Amino acid sequence: MSISRRSTFALAVAGMAAPRLALAQGANVMKFIPQIDLAFLDPHFSLAYVTRGHGHMVFDTLYGSDANYQPHPQMAAGHTIENDGKLWNITLREGLLWHDGEKVTARDCVASINRWSKRDALGGALMERTDELSAPDDRTIRFRLKRPFPLLPTALGKVGSPMPAMMPERLAKTDPFTQITEMTGSGPFRFLADERVPGSRNVYVKFDRYVPRADGPLEWNSGPKQVFLDRVEWTTIPDAATKASALLQGEQDWWENPTHDLLPLLRRNRQIKMEITNPTGSVDMMRPNHLQPPFNNPAIRRAMLHAFSQTDFMQSIVGDDASMYHTPHGVFCPNTPMASDAGLEPLKGPRDLNKVKEMLKQAGYANEKVAILVATDYAQFKAIGEVMADVMGRVGMNVDYVATDWGTMLTRRNNRGPVDQGGWSCFNTGWEGADHMDPSNHYAIRGNGDQRAGWPGWCVSPKLEELREAWFEAPNLAAQQEICRQMQVQCMVDVPSIPLGQYFQPTAYRANVTGVKRGFPTFWGVRKG
Repeated sequence: MSISRRSTFALAVAGMAAPRLALAQGANVMKFIPQIDLAFLDPHFSLAYVTRGHGHMVFDTLYGSDANYQPHPQMAAGHTIENDGKLWNITLREGLLWHDGEKVTARDCVASINRWSKRDALGGALMERTDELSAPDDRTIRFRLKRPFPLLPTALGKVGSPMPAMMPERLAKTDPFTQITEMTGSGPFRFLADERVPGSRNVYVKFDRYVPRADGPLEWNSGPKQVFLDRVEWTTIPDAATKASALLQGEQDWWENPTHDLLPLLRRNRQIKMEITNPTGSVDMMRPNHLQPPFNNPAIRRAMLHAFSQTDFMQSIVGDDASMYHTPHGVFCPNTPMASDAGLEPLKGPRDLNKVKEMLKQAGYANEKVAILVATDYAQFKAIGEVMADVMGRVGMNVDYVATDWGTMLTRRNNRGPVDQGGWSCFNTGWEGADHMDPSNHYAIRGNGDQRAGWPGWCVSPKLEELREAWFEAPNLAAQQEICRQMQVQCMVDVPSIPLGQYFQPTAYRANVTGVKRGFPTFWGVRKG
């Protein structure tokens, strides 16, 4: 997609008129532009990837995942398995300290696992299969399981959100549905709360007493987390053109997710490197509110499957370069073992909006207001929201386009009430494909919406929950794949969420930055020359 005249003009204006951002002093200060403002600090509390990234700066995990999503010990020195897979003893590494100088203990980790698991889908599955989680001594974490759960280290080292952060027991005892703001972790960086400017800046400094593990693959959130930077500054910049200008002028070192319309401009500058570090891409979706009209009606949700063109949504983000997106996209990450075409007929082929109008009429749509929550400070969600609102309007829905920032949207979507009482009808969002490789951590196809931890949208589907449980107990890959085909077919009936396609997102950084790894942005192993 060629750069638009509007974007070119905006970039020129940004370069002339934007206030000069103070240049970092010294090669050991990294200036980073995250995808969005860090609205929530608690890595157990929020599913936002920006919170996940922040969490890995400050906190550490018992295990980490490599580029093949296989777990490796991180805070753990290792583990033993006994009693036919029902007794796990995890031993902590020597020398682990919290940022306040206190020793990390197994009691801290037990409390942390208990808190995190109440917010996490895979963690919840682990604890449902756990008879007892205890700390028999300061360095031993013990799981007594009801039945074997081979995914235990995978759960404790997952790359998705909410991250399984280990934190001091006094913090981990906080209700998981109440956000903590004290950032005392044991990770490779300390958070400087006194330098935080909400909506603008977050600052991290090297934790000098952090002891990296000695081995393991340095990929995603695993391996030796050696820090070569003294300070990392996250700068929130709402406007894409201003972000590009700051990167091009050397005022910022790394932009997490440059918008696709500015990629040609960045590519022309030899001082900028770009690469796709996450091969699973971003999988986007529309999430309907199952509690409120009109999407409490499954027939109306099913009509939307026939209304939306995944290609239109993806091209609104990346342009017409077909190599940068994948459609049709089902409920599992494309080109991974659980993905298939089963049941995807409603998402394929030309869109017939007259047919959709008739489907809505037959379903009993009564002109209820459709409040679409759109986080306009996310360029991709703004683009998707505009396409969604246009299509819904064209099929005769009473659309209320609610433009908001990401943090406000995250807060409002917790409201289960009707639209006229601050509620909502649908929102769009995206996940890393790695979070949708199988049912274990896939929030968007859960059917547990009546529970406290149900993801906003609150889909209730006993059949989807039954199939998810069967997947955990499946004896082999072929059986897992068949269950996932059944789940995808059921999703076309219950419509917990509507897949909108997969696209690939490059990251961009200055040529003097080295050590950028595959996965989400992490700052251990990174150098600035």
